[in-house]
Amino acid sequence: MLKRLVDVFVAASLLLLFSPLLVLLCVLIRRESRGPAIFRQTRMGRNFKPFEILKLRTMREVPGAMITLGHDQRITRLGRWLRRTRIDEIPQFWNVLRGEMSLVGPRPVVPALTFQFREQYQRLLQVRPGLTDPATIKYCRENELLAVSENPLAFFWSVITPEKLRISMAYQESATLLRDLLVLLQTALVLLPGTGRQFLPRLVMNSEHPLPPIRHTGMQSLRGRQTEEPSVQRVPVELLIASIGVSSNAASDTSVRMDSNPLC
Repeated sequence: MLKRLVDVFVAASLLLLFSPLLVLLCVLIRRESRGPAIFRQTRMGRNFKPFEILKLRTMREVPGAMITLGHDQRITRLGRWLRRTRIDEIPQFWNVLRGEMSLVGPRPVVPALTFQFREQYQRLLQVRPGLTDPATIKYCRENELLAVSENPLAFFWSVITPEKLRISMAYQESATLLRDLLVLLQTALVLLPGTGRQFLPRLVMNSEHPLPPIRHTGMQSLRGRQTEEPSVQRVPVELLIASIGVSSNAASDTSVRMDSNPLC
């Protein structure tokens, strides 16, 4: 109950604070390119209840690839600034006010990802998904990893996602309001230019609870160690595309930054 009160107070305060900026940005977005100023996409929420996540639109509605990596030509000039500063994520405070998200929690993902890793998300989605958590902070440069990968989609599904799930589940086992506040503080430090990115990780991650393993075989972890493959059913790429709601020749912000990490 106290966590929810903090969520509502902080989200309402920040929405009120940023409302003049949001109005201005919505006008500028509409003037720079055709389409709505607010981008909506279906994500899986608490207890597997889908909801629409909100962002400021950063891309032109023109045909292109489903995944955006590097300098995608569809990203507008204003959109690049919005992504770099993470201001495009501010509308998600409305998702927090509506009770669909929390300030701190596992990042909401497209339904197809929860189908593939259903066992893990059955644990994670017992709580509201959030704007940030320790996994989000650790992979704050996720897009840079994907950009240099030979197969970004396979790397995301086979390496990054299992590691993020492992971190998120470990945090969820020992989460407290104080630790949530430390996560929010570290997130703010990560977003500020010129600040150390390893300022609070031990405060946030240290716990009596060990990191729960995610079993997967035949894949290399980010540290190069051999691990096991998730004992989950593979989901075709077509299902991922269908769950996002786009086709390979459609384009908008649905050519997502892979998992909606707000720091990426």
